[in-house]
Amino acid sequence: MKRICVFCGSSYGNNKIYVEAVTKLCRILIKNNIALVYGGAKVGLMGELADQFLSSGGEVIGIIPKFLVDREVAHKGLTRLIETDTMHERKELMQRESDGFIALPGGLGTIEEIFEMITWGQLNIHKKPCAFLNINGYYNFINAFLENAVKEGFIELEFKNMIIIEEDPEILIQRFFNYDHPTIDKAEFALLKNRM
Repeated sequence: MKRICVFCGSSYGNNKIYVEAVTKLCRILIKNNIALVYGGAKVGLMGELADQFLSSGGEVIGIIPKFLVDREVAHKGLTRLIETDTMHERKELMQRESDGFIALPGGLGTIEEIFEMITWGQLNIHKKPCAFLNINGYYNFINAFLENAVKEGFIELEFKNMIIIEEDPEILIQRFFNYDHPTIDKAEFALLKNRM
C-alpha cells in the first residue's frame, strides 16, 4: 500500500469535526509511509488535506482537469500536479496511480468518484479497497442505501461487503492492509443469475 486516493469536499462543511478528521487521516497515512493522491484543488477539505499532508513531509500527487486549472482552483505547491483533458481521464489516472480509495465527507463529486471506483472494483477493472470514512455519521445514509439495495436484489451481498465503512481512520487503514477482493465477477454473476 504505497498510495491512497482520497476524495473529499471542495467545501469545509458546517462542522469543524470534518477538518479534524482530515488531520487524523493525514497522521495515519504519514505514519504508514503512504503517499496521497487527490483531486489537485486548493479549496475546502481538498486544500486542507493537501496542506496538512505537505506540512508533515508527505508526498502529494494532485490530478485535476485543465478547465479547473484555468479557473485557478489548482494547488500549486504539490509534489506533483498532473493536468488532464477530461474528468473521466482524471478518474482513470487516479485509479492507476492509487492502491486504494477513501471518501471523506463531500458532495456530489465525492459520491460520484467513490462510486465509480466501487463499480470498477465490482467489474474487476481493479482489485483495490474502497472506503467511506464515516465521520459524524455522514455516510449512514449510504450504508442504509446499500443494505436496502441488497434486500431488494440489486446488489449482491459480497459486493456490498467489499465496501469499507468505518468511523475510525486507523481501523479503516488496517482493513485496507487486510483487504481481499471478491472472487465473483459482476458480469459473469449477472449472466448466471439471469439464466436461473
